Amino acid sequence: MASPTKPRWTLEQELDCIDLDPSDFTSSLPLKKVPNGDIYEASRCGDVPRLSYLLETGVNVNARDRWDSVALYYACLAGHLDAARMLLENGAICSEHTFDGDRCHYAALNLKVRKLLKAFEARPPPLGALQSALRDTFLGCVGNRVYLEQAELGGFEIPGVSTNGMSNSNHFPPDVAFFIQGRPIEAHRVILSARSPFFKKKFETDWRDRREVRFAKEKLSYPALYSLIHFFYSDRLEIVVDDMEDLVRICKVCKCESLQRILEKELIHQKYADYKALRDVDNSQKRYILQGASLPEEDRLPAALHGILKTSLAKSSLVQNLDGSVDRLAYSFGAMQMSDSVEDLADVCIKVDNKIFRCHQVILASRSEYFRARLSRMNDFHEGKDGLPINSLPCLVEHDLSMETLEKMLEYMYTDSLKDIDPDQAEEMFDAASRYLLFPLKRAVADVLLPHLEMVSPAEICHWLVLADMYGVLKIREYCLDIIASDFEIFADTCEFRAMLLTLPPPSGDSSLRTTAPSAPGAAINTDQGNLLDDLREKWLEAEAAELDERDESALLFDKRLEMLMIVAEKEKSEEPNYGTED
Repeated sequence: MASPTKPRWTLEQELDCIDLDPSDFTSSLPLKKVPNGDIYEASRCGDVPRLSYLLETGVNVNARDRWDSVALYYACLAGHLDAARMLLENGAICSEHTFDGDRCHYAALNLKVRKLLKAFEARPPPLGALQSALRDTFLGCVGNRVYLEQAELGGFEIPGVSTNGMSNSNHFPPDVAFFIQGRPIEAHRVILSARSPFFKKKFETDWRDRREVRFAKEKLSYPALYSLIHFFYSDRLEIVVDDMEDLVRICKVCKCESLQRILEKELIHQKYADYKALRDVDNSQKRYILQGASLPEEDRLPAALHGILKTSLAKSSLVQNLDGSVDRLAYSFGAMQMSDSVEDLADVCIKVDNKIFRCHQVILASRSEYFRARLSRMNDFHEGKDGLPINSLPCLVEHDLSMETLEKMLEYMYTDSLKDIDPDQAEEMFDAASRYLLFPLKRAVADVLLPHLEMVSPAEICHWLVLADMYGVLKIREYCLDIIASDFEIFADTCEFRAMLLTLPPPSGDSSLRTTAPSAPGAAINTDQGNLLDDLREKWLEAEAAELDERDESALLFDKRLEMLMIVAEKEKSEEPNYGTED
């Protein structure tokens, strides 16, 4: 399955302040189509459709070619403002005082390109939902937030992060703290173990029972280690150039080989840039920024947490007696086995039916406010532990939830995506997303289901439309409305569609309450759900391409058609066998 679409930040509301308007997004040079070109050729030629296709397939936007140039450099050099904007929205690095950023600023064909780079430098693309949630948890720790505040006072700022107005709502207590020169970095063992073989081994051996680890000041740089641990949580690295050599040494110890190679190469670029500079540059103000997308997929945060999840699920087990009760002896034996190995570092269990899932509190609390609230009240926690050993893990008991749905929930919470899903399981997934305050899970389920909906019958489309409207799954709701509007007569001849009409609120009869203008191509989708039949009417009007001055008349004809279909549906309902009889 293709990877889910990355969240994008766009400049629609920023164009005025940088003196750009839509007419500026045209090439300074004649455009050339490169249907088989790579990202560098597409950027150099300004072939936006080809560039869009490559980015959607997962091409690394910050990769270098044989001449050590990135795609953004070519777009800026040729003055393709629209291509540069697309690259920036997808995470291309453009910050000044970095090697790639300085090259792009210097090579920019005109002032408008430089203004575009400046606008994106001030507000980099947002993090993914998983990275953002864990980053907030990391910065919710008091010691980490104090350092960030001090760094901001010193003129150093992590992009997209501000302590202004930051609350402790995302705070989840750390289970380990590192002290360098008397200053703490607070963290969670499972995150560090997932990202670094060094930390994993240490937590299994020397640091197994330690909540504090103190380092000699001459051996370690606090800013470098802070930047690395922040990267472990957020998949975004930002570090002052002066601290990069220290970070390379730390990466070598922590066995972060992919990151180490990128940093070593960047150090060479930085030294070359300083050598070529006409004046001395203050490295204390130079920053290097790296997005996790620049690393191989297996070294990014979702893949790392997926490995931890697989280990935990492998250690989760069914424990059941003949009478259906939990076997305390089996659970006790399992707990003893787990105490001999901390490979998964699980610190909480979730019991559903007769299966106990080993999980990690920091992941659950970071992704779901429901779990954060429950786990925050876990002092003297005894739920689900009746008759179990005192040293067994805390156990949350969840009702009205299947084992399969919980496993899919955990897959999403740990990786921010779903690989596949049984369509029959979708309704329970939507319900669980609402109950556990995991609303983005609905969108992830919808992404997996859409290919399935391309092959279903009109009757099933009606079912999915009602379900999507009930749970507020806008993507499926819009898809079903589009299908029905484009093939309305086929659905009108379907008894399931006519029966569905009887269950829905009637369409609005007041033309002033209707949209009488078609939505502009590319316009933002209105996230407020309206009357389902009103929305179907608008979709039908757009599909029929009704003229603007005829839309109200066409809408009335559509409403009369619906009324006739409802009369037919009422008649069909009254003619059903046993209709109106008592059971």
